[in-house]
Amino acid sequence: MSKPRSAAEPPPLSVVVPLGPGETAWRELMADLEALPAGSEVILVAAAGDLQDTTVQRSTVPARRWIEAPAGRASQLNAGVAAARHPLLCLLHADSRLPAGSLRRLADSLPGRNELAYFDLRFTDGPALMWLNTLGAWIRSRWLGMPFGDQGFVLDRRDFHRLGGFDPQLACGEDHALVWRARRSGLRLKALRAPILTSARKYARDGWWTTTARHLTLTWRQARRFRRDKDPR
Repeated sequence: MSKPRSAAEPPPLSVVVPLGPGETAWRELMADLEALPAGSEVILVAAAGDLQDTTVQRSTVPARRWIEAPAGRASQLNAGVAAARHPLLCLLHADSRLPAGSLRRLADSLPGRNELAYFDLRFTDGPALMWLNTLGAWIRSRWLGMPFGDQGFVLDRRDFHRLGGFDPQLACGEDHALVWRARRSGLRLKALRAPILTSARKYARDGWWTTTARHLTLTWRQARRFRRDKDPR
């Protein structure tokens, strides 16, 4: 018989992490998630067929749950949520890192119904100008109300289903579309005021100016579209 949970203990989370082909960064994230509240689960969602890949094996993290879903971040996240056992969801990218202090902050400030919580994005590497991207992400999420998926989303599973989940028909921007639907539905966007770390490898690989300009242009186009659409799907 399991022990009753103390009122002071944070409730368990269902953490969903979609994996891209050949993805390996999730292994470092798993070490961070050892500090999750007791009883939490981590659901790793591989694209259909990738569980046999040498870089994605069930045996590497035996305490975690592995499932397959059609390829695509939206489809994989939706499948992970469908498999979740707990009411509170935490949706993360595979290349994210969560410092222990951020997990403590999350446990102390869990979102309630009609709230979507997110972390503050910080980069662990990359060109010297990445501080501008960190500032830009802070302004975009805190001032403009547009947090993105690489900041992690924490919300009640009932609210996720009420929003219709992620749209698998979108080639990109499924996280952006979900946030706009959340805003239209009256969900409060809640800053956890704690960092989530990610790599700036795309900026180093493709160039800071090129990558930053591409992201700004795409964000602007998506914002115009999703703001205009009654239901941005």
